[in-house]
Amino acid sequence: MINKESILSRTHYGLGIYSHILRQYYPDEIVLRLVERDCGLCRNPFNSNKKTLHIFIEKENILGNAFDKEFARHGDSENAIPAGDAFGFAELHYQQNGDELLKTINQELNLRIGEQRNFYGNNYQNPVNQKNPINQGSDILFSFFKAPISNTKPHKAVNLLQIYNAIKGDYYKERTQKLRAISDVVQARKFKASTFDYCTFSGVFTARNDKALTKYSGLLCLDFDHLNSIETLFNRLLKDEYFDTQLLFRSPSGDGLKWIIAIDTNQAAHGDFFAAVANYILQTYGVAVDKSGRDISRACFLPHDPQAFINPVYLKKL
Repeated sequence: MINKESILSRTHYGLGIYSHILRQYYPDEIVLRLVERDCGLCRNPFNSNKKTLHIFIEKENILGNAFDKEFARHGDSENAIPAGDAFGFAELHYQQNGDELLKTINQELNLRIGEQRNFYGNNYQNPVNQKNPINQGSDILFSFFKAPISNTKPHKAVNLLQIYNAIKGDYYKERTQKLRAISDVVQARKFKASTFDYCTFSGVFTARNDKALTKYSGLLCLDFDHLNSIETLFNRLLKDEYFDTQLLFRSPSGDGLKWIIAIDTNQAAHGDFFAAVANYILQTYGVAVDKSGRDISRACFLPHDPQAFINPVYLKKL
């Protein structure tokens, strides 16, 4: 059932509504920066784009304890718009109210409230065949490249289990430790680019270029950088409602995650699917996804991560 409570539960207290609307006006900017419960002052599209919009999280304070509900609210330092909540802000943007507004928010933010448990339509199926997952899974191949990043010719085609074993093993341990010991951001970026092998999870290529794709894998790599709590998001992604994790590991820098999921491009093109999943992640977990994941030939560096996770179907014996 689409109601305010169900929407708030999927939009991080309503912050997702604010961020979605603000990105329509400022697509190339970071529109919100949440520090504890406050976003500070943001640009207000309804006040000549001035930085007067104050968005924050507030408790209803009925019970006076941890069970009180939380929700996002706003005000304007120049009183250009009425103080209110995310739904009031959405009314200004969509020029709608009531059930019509709730349906629009549900659709625009891809919340999928009231739909069956799938992501793109009622016929969504995981590309990994669950009746014979290992046989199918071992046939899912993608390109592996030797360092440096300037090398655009693949070394060979590999599968998820091979990459999982390489990440968990000691092969990348020393270079990962060296990278994380470099404090200078520029030097760290150069070291990573020159030293780390990488792969293109979305397919097999003759060169690292979208036009050089020879076989699509059905895999999508999502990159999360500079996380406040890596382990919290790690565990939440493993329990995601829509997507079964195929592979999940910490980034070379140690402050991010790489999440590999299977998608069905019969339902939507790769880029469109990425956009929908990225928006879903932002609304559900309050975390932005690196936009480079939209590219089919996107390179993913391979680090050492002894706690990496792979879908157990790949570990079962035939």
